[in-house]
Amino acid sequence: MAVSARSWVANEGGKHLVLMLWLGTNTWLFLNTFLLYSTGPQYHYLYKMLGLGLCISRASASVLNLNCSLVLLPMCRSLLTFIRGAHAVSTRKTRRLLDKSKTFHVACGVAICIFSVVHVSAHLVNVVNFSESYSDDFPALNLARYRGEDPKVIILTTIPGITGVVLVLILLLMFTSSSYCVRMFNYEIFWYTHNLFIVFYIILMVHMVGGALKYQTNIEAHPPGCLGANQSSTEQQGEALDQAEDEESRCREDAHFQPHDPQTWLWVSGPLCLYCVERVYRYIRSRDPVTIVTVIRHPCDVIELRMLKKNFIARPGQYIVLNCPGVSSFENHPFTLTTCPTANKETFGIHLRVVGDWTERLTQLLLPPPRIDLEILPIMQPRRYPKLYVDGPFGSPSEEVFNYDVSLCVAGGIGVTPFACVLHALLDGRRGFRLQRLYFVWVCRELQSFYWFAELLCNLYEKLWKENRPDYFNLKLYVSQTDSLQGMAEERYRTLASRLQVGRPKWKLLLDEIGKSNNHKQVGVFCCGPKGISRTLHRLCNSARSCGTTFEFNKESFS
Repeated sequence: MAVSARSWVANEGGKHLVLMLWLGTNTWLFLNTFLLYSTGPQYHYLYKMLGLGLCISRASASVLNLNCSLVLLPMCRSLLTFIRGAHAVSTRKTRRLLDKSKTFHVACGVAICIFSVVHVSAHLVNVVNFSESYSDDFPALNLARYRGEDPKVIILTTIPGITGVVLVLILLLMFTSSSYCVRMFNYEIFWYTHNLFIVFYIILMVHMVGGALKYQTNIEAHPPGCLGANQSSTEQQGEALDQAEDEESRCREDAHFQPHDPQTWLWVSGPLCLYCVERVYRYIRSRDPVTIVTVIRHPCDVIELRMLKKNFIARPGQYIVLNCPGVSSFENHPFTLTTCPTANKETFGIHLRVVGDWTERLTQLLLPPPRIDLEILPIMQPRRYPKLYVDGPFGSPSEEVFNYDVSLCVAGGIGVTPFACVLHALLDGRRGFRLQRLYFVWVCRELQSFYWFAELLCNLYEKLWKENRPDYFNLKLYVSQTDSLQGMAEERYRTLASRLQVGRPKWKLLLDEIGKSNNHKQVGVFCCGPKGISRTLHRLCNSARSCGTTFEFNKESFS
């Protein structure tokens, strides 16, 4: 399948530009620091003692400082949501780049792990060289206390060595627990180990306090390589043949050395303070529990939760982070809003699928099984819900649905939730947006899943029909499992039954049809569902089309 340059630039150009800038900055920083320590006169004697291990360790440290500062920025969700919402500050291209914040966070994390291996390996070589190349001429340069000291003793008796070991252990825990299999098997392991980043940054800023590496401070009075009384007789005999008569090669004073002031805090203090301020702001904003209005059990293990919170304002497509102390005080889970507060309705809602321990325990608290004694002797008691805390709302790619002339929303199963809020906004009569036509494709395994939002779809269709805008909303439903398929027999769901197809969508034909109906336009494609669907759509959006239509791909993912 041919790739369209125009479509590729629209979908991949921005993120690849940022990637190249990031890689270029890392490369420049590495090479610049490497050359500084290999050719800089202030590091002449230290380089002579340690060799390439010095250059590689310091160059990798510079890259680590950069990425340890950048890795925090994508996790400032409130800041990213503000930038996304401030249309005067950000363009649509900029907002689409913000959707890749999680990917950038992962890239920085991988870079930290790779260059940590390089940094540790180089320093292991340095420790051996400190022991074997003990300098009698410049005792101040030595990290070892005597020639031939055990490198393991040097590591375990110095501040850089001890803190370095602890940092490696923390990073190893965070890296292994971030793998997909661990997160799917037990999310709590990922959550708790990832919060070790607080300890990581504290130790990181202490790491350089020991002053293991020193530079020369009196280069003018003691040019590197000059002859002086502090040199050994062997060096003097070897160099005196050519330089004995050269008075300028004589040292006016002994070489003086001092350790660098710690610089890591200069890199990480800004992003770290910004992140801490955000966390405090989010804690203050979410400290009041929400009021649970209704809890509804839907088919296929889906729970609808309607809540009320003072001064809660959200836009269609955004998501919240839910915390239930009755289940776990430190565990938070993101859920897309399916209804937003409006001028006439202050409640907001989410739909969550009961999958995993956390959602199962939450469901048991929200909808406890009836007590046997109350069934024998019914007593009217008010339902008591557990405390819930809501953090957010936060921005997501689905907010951009209204900012295209034509949008295609593709949902797989419970992935319909971001678009349910968009449909609710259309039903509530939201005005002042750019959207002129909406294509909505929903693929489910089981027919019962469509009942989650059957009323919403029917009501929206009827509303647009009464307004004489039947072409505004194009609906297609697909059910993949044909077991016990009886169709939507209810009279009120006749609209949906006529648009229900068995099997999977033919994506290429669907996009070609949309492209021909919208010649030379930009179509926003929004996907929330299984990876198979998103990969197929992503590939098709980058392919060439004769109609000149550009499909801009947007994938829903929680940060």
